Amino acid sequence: MSSDITRNAGIAVILAAAAFLSACQVRPLYSESSGVTEKLASVGFSEAGGRVEQQVRNRLIFLASRGAGEAVNPQYHVEMRAISTVADTLLRQSGDTSRAGRVTVTVTYTLSTIADSRVIKAGSRQATALVDFSEQEFAKQRAIRDAENRAADQAAEFVGADIAAALSR
Repeated sequence: MSSDITRNAGIAVILAAAAFLSACQVRPLYSESSGVTEKLASVGFSEAGGRVEQQVRNRLIFLASRGAGEAVNPQYHVEMRAISTVADTLLRQSGDTSRAGRVTVTVTYTLSTIADSRVIKAGSRQATALVDFSEQEFAKQRAIRDAENRAADQAAEFVGADIAAALSR
């Protein structure tokens, strides 16, 4: 008798799990049926205020339009700000100079509709790139710039994924 109850309870659990899992809808983010590609192509981005912010903006435009350029008549607008910070990590024992560092780019953004200015998503993303510092000042500054570019591109990828996910809903 108890084996029948156990078997019936097991069957009930399996049926409940199957019903629960059948409600899940997993689909690719950029599938044609979701319309995300068209929505991303109609996103406009705020003007950049600095070099790192311009790097982020350029990468976001490329990601959103799949390389086709800025939207002519955007339906959505992204207001964003990007800042870059440089931190020394390995100080030399013999002096006060550093041999390596970290460059962190932080992007804060707000995605809204142009028609009614309704905020769809707001957030902040950051990315870090490591950098080796040279003894020569110009080489050091160029290494920092390259690290800023890498971090800006990575932060833009994160923001782009957030925007795509928000527009897919």
